[in-house]
Amino acid sequence: MVGITGPGSGLDEAVERERERTDGAGALGEFLESLDTAGRREAALVLHRRVCRRSDEDVAGPALAALAGQELGWSTAESDVLFARLLGKDAEVAPHELRQSFRSLVPIALAAAEQSGEFDRPRVRSLRAAAESLRVHRSDEFAALRDRMDVLLRQAVRFRPGRLPRHVLDALDDYGPAMRAAHGALLTGAGVPEFLSHCGTLEQPRATRSWRKRSAELLATAANGAEVVRGLLGGIVAQPAHRVSEPNPWGADIPTLAASTNTSLVRGLLWAALDVDAEWVVPMAGAVALHAGTGLGGSGGMCRSQPLATAAVAVLGACEGARGEEAVQWLGRLPKKVRNRTVAKGIAKALETVAARSGVTPSMLRERGVATLGLDGRGVREARLGAFTAELSVREPGTALLSFRGPEGRLLRTAPKEVREAYAEELKEVRGAFKETQALLAAERARLEEQLAAGTTWPAEDWHRYYVDHPVTGAVARALLWEATADGGERWTAGLPERTGGGWALAGADGTACPVGPGARLRLWHPLRAGDEEVAEWRAAAPEGAERGPFKQVFREVYPLAPEEVAAGAHAHRFAGRVLRYGQARALMAERGWTGNHLGYFSDGWSAEMARELPVPGDVPVDEATCWRARLLVELVDEGASGDGVARLCSTGPVRFERRAGTAGARGAWSEAALSDVPALLVSEALRDVDLFVEVAAEGPDPR
Repeated sequence: MVGITGPGSGLDEAVERERERTDGAGALGEFLESLDTAGRREAALVLHRRVCRRSDEDVAGPALAALAGQELGWSTAESDVLFARLLGKDAEVAPHELRQSFRSLVPIALAAAEQSGEFDRPRVRSLRAAAESLRVHRSDEFAALRDRMDVLLRQAVRFRPGRLPRHVLDALDDYGPAMRAAHGALLTGAGVPEFLSHCGTLEQPRATRSWRKRSAELLATAANGAEVVRGLLGGIVAQPAHRVSEPNPWGADIPTLAASTNTSLVRGLLWAALDVDAEWVVPMAGAVALHAGTGLGGSGGMCRSQPLATAAVAVLGACEGARGEEAVQWLGRLPKKVRNRTVAKGIAKALETVAARSGVTPSMLRERGVATLGLDGRGVREARLGAFTAELSVREPGTALLSFRGPEGRLLRTAPKEVREAYAEELKEVRGAFKETQALLAAERARLEEQLAAGTTWPAEDWHRYYVDHPVTGAVARALLWEATADGGERWTAGLPERTGGGWALAGADGTACPVGPGARLRLWHPLRAGDEEVAEWRAAAPEGAERGPFKQVFREVYPLAPEEVAAGAHAHRFAGRVLRYGQARALMAERGWTGNHLGYFSDGWSAEMARELPVPGDVPVDEATCWRARLLVELVDEGASGDGVARLCSTGPVRFERRAGTAGARGAWSEAALSDVPALLVSEALRDVDLFVEVAAEGPDPR
């Protein structure tokens, strides 16, 4: 930072005379002309500060414009002062004031940048985005400023040995300074600045082939390049959302993970990671997608960083071979956490892309890539910690247990003191594996419940390998009721999986066992497809607490359509007209995968249609499947809502269904469908969700 002494009291007098016009127009101009070059630079700095502080703009603005057109020999330090006043933690002008005084404050800063040779690229880049927005929405006068910034930004970057250029990991957010502090020497290694500078040029979610080729070349020559990529991506995963120092043209300073320049850098690092041969690559991309795509505060559709989440999802979709299988597992976990609709569409597209490369459906690819996490055929993983053995195991109906066995064979539920003290790092790894197992079991429970709703069928070979015999999925699958057919679906036999000497059989409610032959096909048993007598038989035979299995199955609520509902056409009205507590209902809808606009006292906030895409059978190719979605109308209720614009109560409308047929390489448009055309299983599952909303979030007693 340079000191600013000013050109003396003469400037104040000239400004005052100019304002009062007692001496006629031009008093300030005459004073500035009387100064030498250094004096005019000092005067420009003083005038610029006055405009930043919202004083004398009517006089100082034209004077600054005149000085901006002169060759004043600006230094890099002086150029930095001008830009630092506009953006950053020490800015002297608020973002909304910067937009108002853009044409007064920015030209002199650009002139200083052009004359100094080296300038603050991140701030120029940020101002350029603001200028483009103002040009579009206010006036074409900003086009010239935008074009000047483009010329500056096209200038070649100067790389000096042992130094990281300022535009790499800049200070317009918390992420850049944190990474510079954490990885100082690593970031200045040979070739690293050039590699990171290239990463920062990626302004789109996807990298082109030529961009990736150049990235691979630079990464190969960068000292400890893989370590740099891992460290910086790990930093963004740990970065809390915060307000960044950029002029938002829309006036909303929404917290995010990084400002635009560092967002581009991380986006480039994600794509560069694909050229690193290491096991951490896919989990790191998945972690970035999860952290960036999760809503602010852990929930909601406004995610921490949509650009980073979208790029991370695209990177997962670009994985091939063994990495593709691992990427599918991450893509399968994300929809339960990520509510942003744009990111969610990217997840679905990435899943389809990876599956198409593999020649199987997305569902099949997910089931083939479920990790075993080092568990053996018994579902157990052991780690020796001195005289003790840590034992991680999975048990039916899909729970993970961590215990410690002592030298005498005694089983402990917590780690003994000697293990905590002598094997802290190993214990940390064991506990991390335990958490990973819990998360995978939760994902598998959710996946199997989707397949129950979709009516997916599996050949016996896949059922054995990927379900009942799998160390993780098996703990969930073996606790569920299945049914098998050997005659193409003419007759189904239900039972619980039971291991036999020759393989597996389904044990019926009456104690009989039906072997699962090699030509059989299997599916999860659903009470809607069974007769009342069979349902009653299984419920009577179910052990105590069966409703608390992996998910509700035998005691699952079913919603068959009544004849009068079918005759009504396309709308189901059985849950219409209920008043719900909106916040609670909205949270339940998000948990069950229903998305839509928010309600509130604002434009278009009076009503919304919440929609959920219903599961597609996992054995049907994407291009051949008919997709279904349910839509529920909700409307704002005045009663019980305050004047702060937030909806407190809502009312429910009818439920309707839409379909979209798959076509080769494309999807058709959604169209409304009659209730009679919708698969009964999907109708039942959608209405089950709506009944949950009504039962839990109802305001007052149920009128039924």
